[in-house]
Amino acid sequence: MDIFKDKIIIITGAASGIGRALSEDLARRGARLIMADMNEELLKETAAAITKTGGQAWSRKLDVRDCAAVQKLVAEVVAEHGRLDYIFNNAGIGVLGEARDFAYDDWKRVIDTDLYGVVNGVAATYPIMVQQGFGHIVNTSSLAGLVPIPGEISYTASKFAVVGLSNALRIEGEDLGVKVSVVCPGLIDTPILRTTKMLKVDPEQAIKELPKPIPPSQCARIILRGVEKNRATIIITGLTWFAWIVQRISPGILAWLLKQNLKKLRAMRIEN
Repeated sequence: MDIFKDKIIIITGAASGIGRALSEDLARRGARLIMADMNEELLKETAAAITKTGGQAWSRKLDVRDCAAVQKLVAEVVAEHGRLDYIFNNAGIGVLGEARDFAYDDWKRVIDTDLYGVVNGVAATYPIMVQQGFGHIVNTSSLAGLVPIPGEISYTASKFAVVGLSNALRIEGEDLGVKVSVVCPGLIDTPILRTTKMLKVDPEQAIKELPKPIPPSQCARIILRGVEKNRATIIITGLTWFAWIVQRISPGILAWLLKQNLKKLRAMRIEN
């Protein structure tokens, strides 16, 4: 039997990108999904498409930055279904540009979503899973959570924190029956590539310079294989593996490579 069949699963950022691909894959495997996202209209369309093909999916508008709203959603799910098997804390945003150009809000919006969105999900679900004696928390970080990416400083700060949080929580939860994994994708073809706020950077040129992304469906398959195997860290894309290995073996070499990327970013700089 598929380990996800009939499991109660919450997915944030489920309307598009990785969250949508995870939802579609899990629905095909018989999971019972509670899909959450800020974009209510797109979320309803996504959930409707899943149910139309026989999947079990319910949509809920949710701002992961709102701790009370996250707590309420989780409490309602547990009250209705009697348990919670998985949560995928997946919602995220980004800002591209140098720290010298960041306003305070460019720090706060990203950290509130990418870090506190995960914290809120963990705070709402971990005590319940401990009480149950089972459950799996899957937090989405990034390549930028493993290596320090210049030009994405608030994103990098958030994603490094998500890796640390996940690794520590995994150790705490192991003897209590709760599993924790952290997902570190590289470049995935999701809307974040087009919706990321850019500060004094030419957007068209920035997108042209990106390596070829992999489709969200491929990313979702890798994530779910890693979750099935209870991997602590789920690495996605060859570039992520390469950068992580170089960072561990020779941080100086990686810093030099990242400086070359910074030069390219500065070559795209526009004054506005």
